[in-house]
Amino acid sequence: MKRIAVIGGGAAGFFFAINLKEMAPDAHVTIFEKGKRVLRKVEISGGGRCNCTNTFAHVKDLSAVYPRGHRLMKRLFNVFNQHDAMQWFERHGVKLTIQPDDCVFPASQDAHTIIDCFLRLARQHDINIVCNSKISSLDELDGFDDVLVTTGGAAQPKSLEWLQREGIETQPSLPSLYTLKIDDDALHELMGTVANSVTAFIPGTRIKSEDTLLITHWGMSGPAILKLSSHAAPLLHSRNFQSPLGVNWCNLPDMEVMRLLKETAAQNPKKSIASFCPINIPQRLWRYLVGKTLNDSDRRWCDIGKKDLSRLVNTLTNDHYQVTGRGTHKDEFVTCGGIALSAVHPNTLESRVRPHLYFAGEVLDIDGITGGFNFQAAWTTAYVVAKHLASE
Repeated sequence: MKRIAVIGGGAAGFFFAINLKEMAPDAHVTIFEKGKRVLRKVEISGGGRCNCTNTFAHVKDLSAVYPRGHRLMKRLFNVFNQHDAMQWFERHGVKLTIQPDDCVFPASQDAHTIIDCFLRLARQHDINIVCNSKISSLDELDGFDDVLVTTGGAAQPKSLEWLQREGIETQPSLPSLYTLKIDDDALHELMGTVANSVTAFIPGTRIKSEDTLLITHWGMSGPAILKLSSHAAPLLHSRNFQSPLGVNWCNLPDMEVMRLLKETAAQNPKKSIASFCPINIPQRLWRYLVGKTLNDSDRRWCDIGKKDLSRLVNTLTNDHYQVTGRGTHKDEFVTCGGIALSAVHPNTLESRVRPHLYFAGEVLDIDGITGGFNFQAAWTTAYVVAKHLASE
């Protein structure tokens, strides 16, 4: 009977253990969790609802949703993809619901539905769970035949040191998926304002994201910013989170916005510019952008000249801010970096230098944007390792 140790009682660790026991019932599996409780990250994810995967219905290229690790994910999806994950949860009693944005949640809208499922299956399969047990050396696991590391993102670089001592190659662990701090009191007054379709970008680079943007009392948040922070994580970290930020508020090209503004000026010459918004953005945001550009809230459309019209177009499509740091709250639950993908065999995720040592989940240098993609990476990588060990 093979003995398998899992280091880390999170999403990937449990998914691996359950699937291995379903495929190889005679295996003896023990999960070691350094904390007091398991599955803590699942509990708080998605605002406590757990965005467990995504339909990928509108994903044309995996690099758009996996800034790091998309090539490996494409390979592993041949073994276990998002459709397999959804079928797995439904088959194990977790009813799912799909939102209009393709995000998949438990129908209960409660992360505990998934936690309860995992704990029930762990008991059913006699999976041993040991909490308050921090493993800091493979020597502590001499009695086990195989070891899977699923310790999640390395919030502290030193948390990977014990694996580096084993000769495992790592990539620097950096925060990803966070909001951006912008010191602009006038902007902060718009807190709670949502622009439904914007393009956020890092000027001078090709890094951009299109989605909803939320203005907060510390700066900017929402899917557009979270996606941008994910793609720009190494760059923003290298700049100590001090960077220019560009925003196209209406997600339209300059010429189209110029046409709309000219038509508005011609058709509504006596109306106040600040009070009549011709594009699809909130009125509060429009007034802020007009005031920021023209410094005159009483000017009428008939009074705007070509120069000011061009300035207003530029503000709407190429607005600039200065990022002064990450959000004031600990928004990031994801890190990039971790175990280098070159350090593992791509078909099995086994270490190239330490046989019988495997990795799954966020501890690998795979990370996705917001929307259920990181959990899908956990399910996929954990299943691949489980299938490989079961076949042995």
